[in-house]
Amino acid sequence: MKQYLLATYMGEGAAPSSPPSPDEMAAFMKRVADVEQDMEDNGAFVFGGGLFGPDTATVVRYNNEETVTTDGPFIEAKEHIAGFYVINAEDIDEALNWATKVSTAIQKEIEVRPFRATGRVRA
Repeated sequence: MKQYLLATYMGEGAAPSSPPSPDEMAAFMKRVADVEQDMEDNGAFVFGGGLFGPDTATVVRYNNEETVTTDGPFIEAKEHIAGFYVINAEDIDEALNWATKVSTAIQKEIEVRPFRATGRVRA
């Protein structure tokens, strides 16, 4: 079984001008919970989570025998990773099927990328 990253991105200024209503938020949370339960029931779910915004990032860089830390994201970009899942899937087609379900649930684009086989990835 291979592992894949399903990542979602949020565009700069993509947050709605007003927060979702309680009913809209409840519907969103149910869709996400349903797809996560489906992943777990089918042995696909490994790990997942949402991330705080890029303004909370800290970058650690190695430079000439020392490390330097700086606040903020690694690069200035109009989009940033907002959340992700690591899943088990037999092949890319199965991973794309899960990505379709996640995309439908969160109503955002999903990037699918396979992990390189390093021998260190745990199921």
